[in-house]
Amino acid sequence: MTEGNFVDYAKIHLISGNGGKGSSHLRREKYIPKGGPDGGDGGSGGNIIFKANPNMWTLFNFKFKKHFRAENGGNGSKGNSSGANGKDLYIDVPLGTIFKDSSNGKFLCELSKPDQTIVLLKGGKGGKGNINFKTSRNQTPRYAQTGIPGLELTVILELKILADVGLVGYPNVGKSTLLSKITSAKPKIADYSFTTLKPNLGIVNLDNFSSYTVADIPGIIEGASKGKGLGHNFLRHIERNSVLLFLIPVDSKNLINDFTILRDELISYNEDLMDKRFAIAFTKSDLLDDELENEIKKNINKNFKNMKTILISSHSGKGIARLKYFLWEFLNDK
Repeated sequence: MTEGNFVDYAKIHLISGNGGKGSSHLRREKYIPKGGPDGGDGGSGGNIIFKANPNMWTLFNFKFKKHFRAENGGNGSKGNSSGANGKDLYIDVPLGTIFKDSSNGKFLCELSKPDQTIVLLKGGKGGKGNINFKTSRNQTPRYAQTGIPGLELTVILELKILADVGLVGYPNVGKSTLLSKITSAKPKIADYSFTTLKPNLGIVNLDNFSSYTVADIPGIIEGASKGKGLGHNFLRHIERNSVLLFLIPVDSKNLINDFTILRDELISYNEDLMDKRFAIAFTKSDLLDDELENEIKKNINKNFKNMKTILISSHSGKGIARLKYFLWEFLNDK
């Protein structure tokens, strides 16, 4: 999936099917001069149903098609024949899709389980035919109900990435490079800030036939929780990862300060992220000679006690093979 095809926001207009009209037909046959009413009911309008598709990763399909309408119910007819129900309209969306009312931003629902469905708009009910209104005092009712119109709604779709591991760090810290090393993903990589403007996803395959997904989240800067940088446009993706892997370069002036700023930004955005399990990968270890590496390890042992940590280098490949299993064990260590 290329970055250009990744769409995590869409606004679409939905109309469910109208209910069909009931029939006001009166039976007229030879030798039956007073056949009475025989108008059938109208069919129900089609519902609009959304389904979570585990094979979809983006809202790209909604970039060009923004209007959806379910089929109307058929009209009733003579012989007490009911109109056909309108076909339901099924629309696939990726796992992690949130639905909001565009008029007020109110949360409507979310789809987070494979093949989960939700009837977002019900179709209109079909009108009753005149046969339903026959009474002892009115043997030949000449009226029937019109069908109930379908519902109409403009909704906002927001995609929150569902991945096992989310890569978190400052811009240009090497998240995309690391993703390309441990998965077959081909994210855009360049030596400038905010190269990654949309999340990238990759799958880590292990020798034991196990696998897990990794998301490269665009870089965080101080003030991101208040909208600075790429702000809320990407922070929401972090919420839906099982665990987080913070990337801190070993040439940072202050390792613990860099980590603290990153974590504080996440918690400022959503306090629930305080309880999110995380590990820390100290990157660019190829820059260290033996003496500097020992100093860094002492720093880590002192300032990052009781935290899951690992030293890696995407450039030299140092620690990359171990990282794959390090993350797998961390994911399963609950």
